Amino acid sequence: MLGIAEWFTALVVFLLILQFLKLQWMRTQLPPGPVPLPIIGNLWLLDFKLRRETLIKLTNIYGNIYTLWMGQTPLVVLNGYKAVKDGIVTHAEEVSGRPLTPFYRDMMGEKGIFLTSGHTWKQQRRFGMTIIRSLTLGKNKLEHQIQVEACHLVDTFASTKGKPFDPHTFIVHAIANIICAVVFGHRFSSDDESFSKLIKAVYFVIHFQATIWGRMYDAFPRLMRRLPGPHQKVFAYNEFMHNLVMNEVQTHERQNSGDPQDLIDFYLAQITKVSICDPTSTFNKDNMVQTAVDLLLGGTETTSTTLLWALLYMVQYPEIQGESKHYQTELKHVKWHEKQKIQGFVIEKECSKSITHGKYHLCFFLQGTLVLPNLHSVVYDSEHWATPWKFNPNHFLDLDGNFVNKEAFLPFSAGHRVCLGEQMARVELFIFFTNLLRAFTFQLPEGVKEISLEYILGAILQPHPYKLCAIPC
Repeated sequence: MLGIAEWFTALVVFLLILQFLKLQWMRTQLPPGPVPLPIIGNLWLLDFKLRRETLIKLTNIYGNIYTLWMGQTPLVVLNGYKAVKDGIVTHAEEVSGRPLTPFYRDMMGEKGIFLTSGHTWKQQRRFGMTIIRSLTLGKNKLEHQIQVEACHLVDTFASTKGKPFDPHTFIVHAIANIICAVVFGHRFSSDDESFSKLIKAVYFVIHFQATIWGRMYDAFPRLMRRLPGPHQKVFAYNEFMHNLVMNEVQTHERQNSGDPQDLIDFYLAQITKVSICDPTSTFNKDNMVQTAVDLLLGGTETTSTTLLWALLYMVQYPEIQGESKHYQTELKHVKWHEKQKIQGFVIEKECSKSITHGKYHLCFFLQGTLVLPNLHSVVYDSEHWATPWKFNPNHFLDLDGNFVNKEAFLPFSAGHRVCLGEQMARVELFIFFTNLLRAFTFQLPEGVKEISLEYILGAILQPHPYKLCAIPC
């Protein structure tokens, strides 16, 4: 006669077999991919990380469209320009949803712009884009603020007097102050404690989910909520950001001049405007605070990381940097396009409707299927780039040496979820990069022969810390 332990073991084995068979049936409704295991899916195969090298290997095995299982959730990966464009442009409406994982649900809820869908997302995004456009092109002249920060950064680099230094902190402070000017209407001094903590908070919140702790939280949220660990630190940082924004909101309410100067001013005016006439309005303080946090998160790490990669490639390829002294405007424009091509970001979307992608009919059987447009694979698509794995500014030059844009250049994504701050980011990158290259020649420190081009895995692919010398021109 079987004892309790044997019955329990038999039950667990039966449930695992049942789950395995269920996964095999579900696999028949989706593109091919590696066999998932019960509970953990393909996470063991991925080493709990979505590394681009692994995605490339799987593309070679399963083709440009395949399925990975993040635990019990299917993730359809789109690779190459054709598959990605068809997924996020042709079927933009169907894949406009954003997956709300347990970690992000517990931290942010269904508020703001980045992690919302449907009516809330449409209202908040449209308003956010309108305000950023107004601040960029209107009387506030955000471009002037960017020029001011670029000049501050040039002065900071000059203060190093040609000695080796790590540019990371200086660049992050400069970029963060621009988005703070957009959201709060003012910049912070570099020694402000709240500002320093804000930058740390942005880093931890953005990069946490890509860590093994983040994957564990999404796999076992009920357990992780009760355990100590890095995730508790991230929640504390998130609370700090929300409190910082609320304090700024209260200051704006006390100092209301009737002449909006920043996002909070415009949002407060919008709340007052629609509070009576629009019963379906999603404009309230909760969404305002989360929208402000979203912009602080999205407007700091992405642009600063792109600039860090840009300087890294300049010291790695000094011959190209030297050419810019003769062709200032054209080559700088070309080069920041090329270094944006080299590095990419990871963005997951959620399928909300049935779509046919190639020969596959997605999302009809499995509601909530995640779709990963692998933007990194687009910029390495050999059908669209002559030397995809080589830093080559000629990718953006025609036979006469004139700049040309490329359809397979999607650094800000595309479709309905295209980066809402694209216009501002382009202006920032161009102004900062041209000011720095006009003022300095960047070199490796004496005795350093080469610098690592490997990346640190996260939601944003960061370069490893490095030092350089900024030699005044």
